[in-house]
Amino acid sequence: MLYQIYETQRSLMEPFADFAQAAAKMYSNPLSPFGQNPFAQRVAAGYDLAYRLGKDYEKPEFEIKTVNVNGTDIAIHERVEIDKPFCELRRFKRFTDDPATLTRLKGQPAVLIVAPLSGHYATLLRDTVRTMLKDHKVYVTDWKNARTVPLADGEFHLDDYVNYVQEFIRHLQGIYGNCHVISVCQPTVPVLAAVSLMASRGEITPLTMTMMGGPIDARKSPTAVNNLAMNKSYEWFENNVIFRVPTNFPGAGRRVYPGFLQHTGFVAMNPDRHASNHYDYFKNLIKGDDASTEAHRKFYDEYNAVLDMDADYYLETIRVVFQEFALVNGTWDVISEDGELERVKPEDITTTAHFTVEGELDDISGSGQTEAAHDLCINVPKSRQKHLEVKGAGHYGIFSGRRWREIVYPQVKAFIAEHSTGPMIKASGKTSTALAPAKKAARRR
Repeated sequence: MLYQIYETQRSLMEPFADFAQAAAKMYSNPLSPFGQNPFAQRVAAGYDLAYRLGKDYEKPEFEIKTVNVNGTDIAIHERVEIDKPFCELRRFKRFTDDPATLTRLKGQPAVLIVAPLSGHYATLLRDTVRTMLKDHKVYVTDWKNARTVPLADGEFHLDDYVNYVQEFIRHLQGIYGNCHVISVCQPTVPVLAAVSLMASRGEITPLTMTMMGGPIDARKSPTAVNNLAMNKSYEWFENNVIFRVPTNFPGAGRRVYPGFLQHTGFVAMNPDRHASNHYDYFKNLIKGDDASTEAHRKFYDEYNAVLDMDADYYLETIRVVFQEFALVNGTWDVISEDGELERVKPEDITTTAHFTVEGELDDISGSGQTEAAHDLCINVPKSRQKHLEVKGAGHYGIFSGRRWREIVYPQVKAFIAEHSTGPMIKASGKTSTALAPAKKAARRR
């Protein structure tokens, strides 16, 4: 019922937000009669802020049109390679008419970036993708808003997430022979599971696996996020944060963890900082500081755009990752695409080099949580393992911003380059054959 109440409130507020936007434009236009008022700039700033606080934020675009590679501008064409019910595998294809640059681009490694499915859209990794494109062929998982997925497309479980990742890895292997995988935050766990299962079956595994700021072992240095998940029961989450999608969306009737509730939680973690940011935005509008106001808009256009998560996936993540610690305890069983129950055994990984990255000041995935992957992948030679703690970096700083570009990326690039040779499969130029369609299997709570 809460979701319906929220949607009703949002619909009622929409005309007022539109009015605030129009009023802001009228008062900020010096040619308008309203703009002649000595307090016009303050009034315009107030209306603008009211508009941004009341508007509905849609999914942003990646908007990566070009990247500069060694002084040459490379055109980027964004396209969907695989369209799954809950995710699109998105490729950023690079084009150039410079022969030398084209030859260099063709020889660069392919990288699958697995974006988090934890509230925000994959565009949160825009800076990650843009930077990686300078030296790599880049693919990214673009997760869909669950409220847009019809009930006819079925449920989405944590097992499905793991199976999606395996399918995407096989897709890149079928084209390039092999690939590298980068996971940021939440997907570090399902990605490690996916590679472990591939290794257990004797499949070719990715050349490298880079895990950044994720809860591999959430018991270490627990944060406020971890404590909430660990201190509340599974039933509490099911009864208090799960609601059905209203009838005005394609996914009507689907059980989800709504985006607006997630956003409330994000803001509640640092309410003073967000209030200060909005007040600074108001003052910068009055001063006419266009650079600062535009930076504020870009940040909050991304931060305020949130998606609904399928209830089964969310609840299973809470249980498996934050309550049972099934990965580190060696008790995690995943239902494969052909309906078989398989145990996740990271110790079966022997050839995939792995690199863990943590931020010193990360308040989402605490110190040591990601590094714990090294204790699980015990049969990977130490020479193929690496860990980096980024001094002064918070959660977002390890994959976006100056520290990402100047400290983290150079080491990620070097690690991938160092381990870009290894077990290969024949490159066919076609998508690798997927496993047989999933059989109907009983799901575990």
